[in-house]
Amino acid sequence: MEDAKKRIGPKRVAPVTHQGIRYEALQWGKTRDLGQNGGHIEAFDARTNRSLWTLKVYDITYDPDEEPDAQDVFITKLWVSGLVQKRLMVENERGERFTINLKDRSVQREK
Repeated sequence: MEDAKKRIGPKRVAPVTHQGIRYEALQWGKTRDLGQNGGHIEAFDARTNRSLWTLKVYDITYDPDEEPDAQDVFITKLWVSGLVQKRLMVENERGERFTINLKDRSVQREK
């Protein structure tokens, strides 16, 4: 019965490439000492596959009295939006959406 409570890992999120940069959802941030699983994206040079930067899109607050893996909130979708000012859009499994300004990497939660 204990195995039934275990969370299945997130589905793979299709990366997005824009102007030579590939953006990917970084699902297992704790393995890279980022403090949480889910909520991060990583940018790569599409030609060389070299990591350029990592960004936390949203915070996950973990309740110490609950199983940590049951509280992870993973990114489910990435896409580029905007005709003039290109923005990276992020959606998570709670249905929350975030906009990332690709020029300054600022994050705004959509309402």
